[in-house]
Amino acid sequence: MLENFLIGSGFAFAAALQPGPLQAFLVSRVASTGWKRTLPACLAPPIGDVPIAVLVLLVLGRLSPTVQHLLRVGGGVLLLYFAYGALRQWRNPAALDMRRSAPRTLFDAVLVNLLNPNPYLGWTLVLGPAAVSAWRAHPSHAFVLVGAFYGTLVVMLALFIFLVGTVRFLGSRGQRALLGISSLALAGIGLYLLIAGVRGLGAA
Repeated sequence: MLENFLIGSGFAFAAALQPGPLQAFLVSRVASTGWKRTLPACLAPPIGDVPIAVLVLLVLGRLSPTVQHLLRVGGGVLLLYFAYGALRQWRNPAALDMRRSAPRTLFDAVLVNLLNPNPYLGWTLVLGPAAVSAWRAHPSHAFVLVGAFYGTLVVMLALFIFLVGTVRFLGSRGQRALLGISSLALAGIGLYLLIAGVRGLGAA
């Protein structure tokens, strides 16, 4: 169960630190209305991901174990790719720019999340296969995994909103530090999923 908690919370921690459409929305929203009014937007992922999760899990549950192991390998490779991207941004912080125009309501934040490809990739290649595997061990393990992911994600996004509104996202040094941590977290989880998937294929 601890393993599922660490996978869920670690993936959420890394995902929350990656510059993307939702983070750009949050930065723009804080700039226009302040961090307190923006805080509810941190609930956008658990609300918007419900149809994505249901669709992916219904499909994954019908796939053979071999295909699920292949998806796990794909998820590991994807996270390693994201880790490499975060490392490149860490080495070149001048390339970061998240200040874009964005919608202004929680509903629009959910739409931003639904139109963002990252939740689909995350559920298809990382969370979905991990949740199915955890469910087969015991249903409570799957609940721990998903709960740890969204609990950590909401907390991290709330902290992100607060930092953007109070200390301008910690400045360039703080942002680089978070990117470095994110890169390490993504690489660690990616290697774990890659190894687990390869072992599963070998045992199949």
